[in-house]
Amino acid sequence: MVEFDPKSFSTVGLLKCYSQIMDELKDRNVIRTRNNPSADYAEWLVSKKLGLKLEPNSSSGYDAVNTTGERVQIKSRRLDPSNNSRQLGVIRNLDGNEFDFLIGVVFDKDFNVKDAYKIPRNIISKFARFSKHQNGHILHLQGELLNTPSVDNITRILTGD
Repeated sequence: MVEFDPKSFSTVGLLKCYSQIMDELKDRNVIRTRNNPSADYAEWLVSKKLGLKLEPNSSSGYDAVNTTGERVQIKSRRLDPSNNSRQLGVIRNLDGNEFDFLIGVVFDKDFNVKDAYKIPRNIISKFARFSKHQNGHILHLQGELLNTPSVDNITRILTGD
């Protein structure tokens, strides 16, 4: 593998590399949008490892469906030395019963899976808090939530360990 030295690039050169990387990831169907790649990568990885069928981006409330028809919302967070928050992406319309399970994935700064959990929707409402500012529920993948009996640690499935 060729070592990439970002310091040898100008700012514009780095942004051009980023654009080309995003184009290549889109061509490989790893990402579906031009947004932050963490969310799209989590959806792709979870669907591949769990055999889920990804829904079109326009599907409201869930990202994928399993073979029994259960609807799965996939949320992620990429940790960084400057921000170790385990807050997942905002969960919209939690009370709308639009999904059956949420898969939460926490990546390290290099996109390696650090933690992953499958959480029933009814459990999320006990641990998430509504944010008027973000117009959705906020859930942190930590603490007592992870020790709840119906919450499954699926980290090994996603890492292959």
